[in-house]
Amino acid sequence: MSGGQPIPRRALRADLLDFTGDPGLGAPSLGAVRHRPDHWLLIEHGRIAAVRPGAQAPGPDWLCEDHRGRLILPGFIDTHVHSPQLDVIGSYGTELLDWLETYTFPAERRYADAGVAEQGAAVFLDALLARGTTAAVVFPTVHKVSADRLFAAAEQRGMRVIAGKVLMDRNAPDGLRDDVAGAERDCLDLIARWHGKARLAYAVTVRFAPTSTPAQLAMAGALCSADPTLYMQTHVAENRAEVQWVRELFPDARSYLDVYARAGLLHPRSVLAHGIWLDDEDRAALRDAGAQIAHSPSSNLFLGSGLFRWRDAEAGGAAVSLASDVGGGTSLSMQRTMADAYRVQALRGVRLSAFKALHTATLGAAQALKLDHEIGSLEPGRMADLTVWDWASGPVARARDALARDLHERLFAWMMLGDERYLVTTLVAGRTQYMRRGNDSGAPPPGRPKTAAPPRGADAARRHGG
Repeated sequence: MSGGQPIPRRALRADLLDFTGDPGLGAPSLGAVRHRPDHWLLIEHGRIAAVRPGAQAPGPDWLCEDHRGRLILPGFIDTHVHSPQLDVIGSYGTELLDWLETYTFPAERRYADAGVAEQGAAVFLDALLARGTTAAVVFPTVHKVSADRLFAAAEQRGMRVIAGKVLMDRNAPDGLRDDVAGAERDCLDLIARWHGKARLAYAVTVRFAPTSTPAQLAMAGALCSADPTLYMQTHVAENRAEVQWVRELFPDARSYLDVYARAGLLHPRSVLAHGIWLDDEDRAALRDAGAQIAHSPSSNLFLGSGLFRWRDAEAGGAAVSLASDVGGGTSLSMQRTMADAYRVQALRGVRLSAFKALHTATLGAAQALKLDHEIGSLEPGRMADLTVWDWASGPVARARDALARDLHERLFAWMMLGDERYLVTTLVAGRTQYMRRGNDSGAPPPGRPKTAAPPRGADAARRHGG
């Protein structure tokens, strides 16, 4: 749903949770966690105006919504996701390179049609909103129209979206190849039309090194050099066969990542998906450039690509954000993505806390994208991109939630047991862009005043970090 005009003064009452810093990969710590049980969050003209305790009700000139017993979070930020790949989500039986040929490329070829591109963009963005994602770094297809329609749909919904026409001038099937001169013209046209308009930004979008000639990579680097406000997005070191292919195609490069560095594509606004098969020199290069790895755990598990070394990445100084990927992944839900990130790290001997996972999908991603002045927290002055969640849904999860001994245990159960069915409503710039139908959780529908607060008194608030 596209929502109506923003309500000038709106107040939501619930448990508020966001971060003031990075909780770190170690044992759960409340040091950077800002948990405010039973507080009002005040929204004025699309931005967060103030936060106040539940007992300090706003005046009659505020539209008040009582969500006591629920959780308000900043909207999720998905740093790597393919909009046309919903058509092939959950496809069976191949690793990365075969998967591209068998499923992805045929699906993407359809997006040369403007009608398909427009409908696909609408379905994709509404699906993000229905899972609590309010900002995303998106791959459309090689077709200029696919990027154009995606930007238009994002503008209509007021979303923060970073995207760009995909560059592929070799090693791709008919209908999915461009050429250097035509691709440059398309990029410049799209940059002029969309970059910096509303809440949109352009990303120079290299599919991955094997599908771009050195000439196209050089052109992409020149675009980035000419305008340092542009983002760059691509894939790197996802799969061992892919890494070997890059070695054969670019024998002079020290590593897969070095292909991009040589082309001028490694800079503070570079978002590189996966990064599983990197070494210490690569991680140092990411640190020095200020670039980030968009960790895509669901995709890595589903395609059998490998287990990302998060601890090594952070030890090397590289920023890490979280991404659903789709359709290599199996869900647009960042909640499921966080749960899969826990599983991947557990296989590496690292226990990912719910605090760290949630931070990485909110404030951490915003900081890596240089957007923390706008999104990623519930700080006054930030855009009111936020989500309202049930703490639990269904008898099993509600019983588990009631037995949680502290805030982290409660949030970890929310992360591991939950999905988009926990989501009550999504706001973008203060506008309702998604509202759950019906009453699946057993709680009152969103916006309906409750007759009494849930039985979690002051002792319970202290027990959960209040």
